[in-house]
Amino acid sequence: MRTTRRSFIALAALGGLAACSSKSQPQGKFRSYDGPPVTQITVKKGERKMYLLSGSKAIKQYDIGLGFQPVGHKQREGDGRTPEGVYFIDRQNPNSQYHLSLGVSYPQQDDRDRAMLLGQPPGGDIMIHGRGPWGRQQKARDWTAGCIAVNDDEIEEIFSMVRVGVPVVIYP
Repeated sequence: MRTTRRSFIALAALGGLAACSSKSQPQGKFRSYDGPPVTQITVKKGERKMYLLSGSKAIKQYDIGLGFQPVGHKQREGDGRTPEGVYFIDRQNPNSQYHLSLGVSYPQQDDRDRAMLLGQPPGGDIMIHGRGPWGRQQKARDWTAGCIAVNDDEIEEIFSMVRVGVPVVIYP
């Protein structure tokens, strides 16, 4: 009986220590979210702001970086512009070189048609992403090839809140 009691006390103490030590460990990049659903992402390029909305209410706001030539709608691959218009989140990438990323459905048919008139490919792989090791070395505010960048902590939060299919409205 005495041995059983000591074993129980020892196990309880180890459990308590384990609980304490887990609180001091760094948080992983995957978070949980139980707030209101994100129903739209709004990007205002000129203000360098991105808003996550639930209905008509902004529930989060972020400062953003854009493509290295941020003014104007993306015309073709390599122009350094971030597209403008209505898109949607079409994928989540947990293994992004930029920490985590959410795919934006660019190019759409009108984007492909516009680029074809220029005799150029439209480009693609536009994302909302973190910085990752390479991005953290960049000093310019607008450093991406046309993506929308936030810091790594912010993309962890965004990644947990946003689901595939959410509309993305990008304004000049």
